[in-house]
Amino acid sequence: MNDLDVLKVFCAGDGSHGNLLGVVRDGRTCPDDASRQALAAELGYSETVFVDDPERGIVDIRTPGTRMAFAGHPLVGVAWLLDIEELQPPAGSVWARDDGEFTWITARPEWVEGKRTQQYASPAEVDALPAPPPGEGWLYAWAWEDEPAGRVRARGFPRRPDGVIAEDEATGSAALLLTAELGRALNITQGAGSQILTAPGPDGTVEIGGRVRFAPAVP
Repeated sequence: MNDLDVLKVFCAGDGSHGNLLGVVRDGRTCPDDASRQALAAELGYSETVFVDDPERGIVDIRTPGTRMAFAGHPLVGVAWLLDIEELQPPAGSVWARDDGEFTWITARPEWVEGKRTQQYASPAEVDALPAPPPGEGWLYAWAWEDEPAGRVRARGFPRRPDGVIAEDEATGSAALLLTAELGRALNITQGAGSQILTAPGPDGTVEIGGRVRFAPAVP
C-alpha cells in the first residue's frame, strides 16, 4: 500500500527499539470492517491505525484480531505523524502535544479495558518471565528499578486467543493504568528497551509520552 506508514513508537534515546505501528493515512482505501481487520491481521503489528479524517483526528484502531476504542502507542504515533493537537478514537477526545523530543497524549484510565498489572519483586524477575507467561488475560508485569526516581521495568503480554503477539514491546494504555494506580509520574523501560514517560493530571487524566521515528515497512 502506498499510503501505509510504519512507525516505531516509544523509542529509546538513540532511536532504537520502540513498538511498530502501521498507519493507513487514507482510511478510504479500506472502507469496511472486514477489509480493515484483514489488513491489520496481514500486517501483524500489535496495532494498525486507519485515519478517517486527518483534520479532525478521527481514527480507527485495530489489533490483528479486533477493533479497539483506545490504545496508547497508536495514538502517540499518529499524533506525531499528523502533527495534530486532538485525536478522536472511539473512546473520546484525546489531546496531544509535542515538546520537540517526545510526543504526548492525555487520556483517561477508565478507557483502558481488559488489562491487569502485577508487581514483581525485582527487574530480574520480570526479565525472567517467559513470553507469554502462563495464565489468561492481558498482563502488565512490572517492578521498581528505582522507586524514589519513579523508574520502572515492565513487560506486556496480551495473551490473546489468536496468539499473534506473544509480547507487546511498548504499551501506552498499560503504562497509563499503572500510573493511575500508583498516582505518580513514571519512567518505564518496557520490552527490549523502549521508553515510556507518564504523568498523572489533576483531573484524573494521565499524560503519556514517547519518541516516535519512521521504520521500514516489513515486506
